[in-house]
Amino acid sequence: MKSHPTKSHYNVAVFGAGAIGSDHLASFKLHPAARVVAIAEVSRERGREAAERFSVPELVTDYRVLLRRRDIDVVSIALPNYLHAKVALDALKAGKHVMLDKPMATNARDAAKLVAEAKKQGVLLMVGQNFRFNQETQMARHIVEAGTLGDIYHAKTSWLRRAGIPRIGSWFTQRRFAGGGCTYDIGVHALDRCLHIMGDFDAAAVSGQTYAKFGNRGLGNGAWGRSEIDPKAPFDVDDLSVALIKMRSGRTVLLEVSWAAHGPLADSNSTQLFGTEAGLDLPPPRIFRNTPTGYTVETVNILPPPVSTNRMVHFIDCLLGNAEPFVRPAESLAIQRILDGIYVSASTGREVRIKPTPQLAESA
Repeated sequence: MKSHPTKSHYNVAVFGAGAIGSDHLASFKLHPAARVVAIAEVSRERGREAAERFSVPELVTDYRVLLRRRDIDVVSIALPNYLHAKVALDALKAGKHVMLDKPMATNARDAAKLVAEAKKQGVLLMVGQNFRFNQETQMARHIVEAGTLGDIYHAKTSWLRRAGIPRIGSWFTQRRFAGGGCTYDIGVHALDRCLHIMGDFDAAAVSGQTYAKFGNRGLGNGAWGRSEIDPKAPFDVDDLSVALIKMRSGRTVLLEVSWAAHGPLADSNSTQLFGTEAGLDLPPPRIFRNTPTGYTVETVNILPPPVSTNRMVHFIDCLLGNAEPFVRPAESLAIQRILDGIYVSASTGREVRIKPTPQLAESA
């Protein structure tokens, strides 16, 4: 990555001013060395509202205008999924550092191009996997690294909503814009958190199944997002998925995701790890194990996290040389390959072998 030892601040352009874009804008404002100088947004109304709310001096409708500006150091991408890889690749080729919202792309081929281009340009590329940055996840990772669980051999991870489809008729629920449904939207968070805590992204094979049982009937609607609604748009993505992932290490991971399903809770997400010496689940982090006095369930005291709990703040800290990237491109590429495998397996009814990600060893 290009080093800027004398740089005191970084000029940031945020692409997209919807719900996620607003989060990007607010988050960069938290770092004294980040200056949000421009917004790119195709909706002039949404763009003006964001520019006024966050005191951003420039608004454009064509992001390419901002890529030609030499004074812009960082591009933060909060656009519909189908634009992630294209816009990120353009930004990387322009020599910009890129913070990219999840998923990395809508296929691993495009995701691999981003990893290669970032390395070629010597710039920082990071996917905003925000679950990694919360204190509970960082504490769980610390417990695993300390060896408390022994040899981890199996894990379960999920994000299950009862009625949380992000507005039926929005781009989220159309395959041509989203690439996938709940698996891409929230499944990526549950999967990334689990593999990050385990410290293992090297999957060998996956068997998956996807369903659309609610959204295609106009049921299970949620209130997330600010994107336009097309009442005539098809609901052609998944609203529930399940996958069994086999890691090259011999471990297994069970992933369950739903936007809409009859369940005991309106919204729940959890990760469970099973080790030879103890088990762990979160949130909140709890350790399960045998002790000389019997079986115990221990609630974990949360220690101060080793990195910022805000991904944008962390991104700027990395550019300043004050932190090492907490989300590495190779890990995000490995996640993308698993997501691809889930959809291929669901469509073919067969287990799918996962292509190795050599860069994982390089970034270890």
